[in-house]
Amino acid sequence: MHVQIIGAAGMIGRKLVGAISRTGKLGERAVTALTLADAIKPDAPAGFSGDVSIKAVDIADPATAGQLLAGRPDVIVHLAAIVSGEAEQDFDKGYRINLDGTRYLFDAVRELSQADGYCPRLVFASSIAVFGAPFPDKIDDTFLPAPLTSYGTQKAIGELLLQDYSRRGFFDGLAIRLPTICIRPGLPNKAASGFFSGILREPLAGKQAVLPVPDTVRHWHASPRAAVGFLTHAATMDLGPVGHRRVLNMPGVSATVAEQIEALRNIAGDKAVALIRREPDPDIMRIVAGWPQDFAPERAIELGFRAETSFEEIIRIHIEDEMGGRL
Repeated sequence: MHVQIIGAAGMIGRKLVGAISRTGKLGERAVTALTLADAIKPDAPAGFSGDVSIKAVDIADPATAGQLLAGRPDVIVHLAAIVSGEAEQDFDKGYRINLDGTRYLFDAVRELSQADGYCPRLVFASSIAVFGAPFPDKIDDTFLPAPLTSYGTQKAIGELLLQDYSRRGFFDGLAIRLPTICIRPGLPNKAASGFFSGILREPLAGKQAVLPVPDTVRHWHASPRAAVGFLTHAATMDLGPVGHRRVLNMPGVSATVAEQIEALRNIAGDKAVALIRREPDPDIMRIVAGWPQDFAPERAIELGFRAETSFEEIIRIHIEDEMGGRL
């Protein structure tokens, strides 16, 4: 099986590549070739014995998608995106990357499909940012998207395109709405949600962190390990039971900032919590106020998607995966 990952240099992309490299498989299916693409050249996968193609690309260039599909990948995982805060600050860039780049990819697959029947599995990483307030207590699988950010709007358009292209048989697509991924390793990015990871990651490393929103803010989370599991399952599962509704809300953990901090206290103590400094940021507070807080993702769970069940579990996964299992 030939797997292509677009956005392979990002955090989730790197972890997905690492999982494939360690096992030589995507789920239970053997992977014989990898194509890794991103705006910056992705790292070569250590330990992978199959064929590897690594590309630095601009997905908003109309010529890029055709070049990426030259090897006819069996599975395409589309992770490339400008994150929420940056898409809000730079309107043109957000639409160029998040919408135009996605449309060019989908159309390039469509052209090959119409020419000779090519029909890959295409997994599109969407986001719970497609939903906007007012919200019910729990968002179920019937709640309609009404985004309140440019990023959420761009992802919602991508979902609609994926559903229509899948309906027409151009590719076998599935869009998965990722929770906010927490705890993200590495340095902070420009995502408005970055503080959810920062207030845990930095104190666990003995560093100060800034909290820009009130403790009462509630949000929906899953770990990087869970995100890799979502993508793997989406790429390999039987889509017959999914039917024509090719967009799924992923499972996760609903927690307030206060509950996140209490979970940190239970694991790392008062010393870690004392490193969190409260500095309200009106812009971030405005963006976060329009985000969903809790879900009832029954379809995804019935279809075999799994995530953590507590925030302490999310923190322990970070310690195990990123800190060698020790504080």
